[in-house]
Amino acid sequence: MADPKVIVITGASSGIGAALAQHLGAGPPDGERARLALSARREPELRETARAAGGETIAIPGDMTRREDVERLRDEAIRTFGHVDVWINNVGRGISRSVFERTDADVDEMIAVNVKSALYGMQAIVPHFKERGRGHLINVSSFLSRVPVVTFRAAYSASKAALNALTANARMELAGTHPGIDVSLVMPGIVTTDFHRHARHGTPSFGSGAPPPGAQNADEVAAAIVALIARPVAEIYTNPQQAAVVVRYYGGVAAFERELAAQAGGR
Repeated sequence: MADPKVIVITGASSGIGAALAQHLGAGPPDGERARLALSARREPELRETARAAGGETIAIPGDMTRREDVERLRDEAIRTFGHVDVWINNVGRGISRSVFERTDADVDEMIAVNVKSALYGMQAIVPHFKERGRGHLINVSSFLSRVPVVTFRAAYSASKAALNALTANARMELAGTHPGIDVSLVMPGIVTTDFHRHARHGTPSFGSGAPPPGAQNADEVAAAIVALIARPVAEIYTNPQQAAVVVRYYGGVAAFERELAAQAGGR
């Protein structure tokens, strides 16, 4: 039986990160639990996630928008477990404001949280992967990085589109020199977590209060990421139906956007 993987998860205090820690900590019925290094800013919630995950799990509180905290996370994971197999950049925050009302602070925060935190993680762990000749880097993005279906999330979507580009270019750069290193992008859609409650400037109501059609819960997204770790690929949409929407959008951008505008006008 192969040794259990050592997996680092950022943004692990709640939502997708916490659900993923529990899935990986439980392990498959016939396999070993993963060994986990978890990080987030909210220490009490992070330690509760680590407790719930069980097994060989360590909690390392930190702010992933600070490079020194990211490097400390890497160093503590390697010191404790000897190496890292998988690094998951899962930190993210939303925003609710029109494109034309964005402030410098709005944009700067989206870039710091959704782009720089992942970039720091990539730069911290990839040299370790290169030394080992293998590893798996996973960046958690969003379906909204591809299709403009929620315009009040424009700055968030733009930051995640930047993350997409960084991820793709990192994958191409490593493919020629270190083919044993996998680089994956994960694109959830709407997920029923506290993400919407913590978004900068709040989040408009869903109307009836019920989640929109097609919304997933954190466990469903976590299960998709667990499957990705078992069989790495370049990109996944955690809701498979959204891949078809993206193909349709890029196949006829103007027509798709006219349809969206007509639907919005009819509400």
